[in-house]
Amino acid sequence: MTAADRIAATLRAAFQPMTLNVVDESHLHKGHAGHRPEGETHFRVKIASSAFAGKSRLDSHRMINAALADEFARGMHALAIEIERT
Repeated sequence: MTAADRIAATLRAAFQPMTLNVVDESHLHKGHAGHRPEGETHFRVKIASSAFAGKSRLDSHRMINAALADEFARGMHALAIEIERT
């Protein structure tokens, strides 16, 4: 299972999103801090979930980062987050 697959599974379990897109953008960060030759370090997540209703952008991002703590521990360096509130 790839890191993108694990991220998607974790976010689905935590937030039951209506839409979810996880993109590995590691290749765009070659030579930057945190990049590894094998990739799987930089991701972009687009997610729409009612779990974020009434939450600030900061709180929503904190929720996602907390859910993905294991991925950060495994070497994920950066996560760009785009949230659609429903």
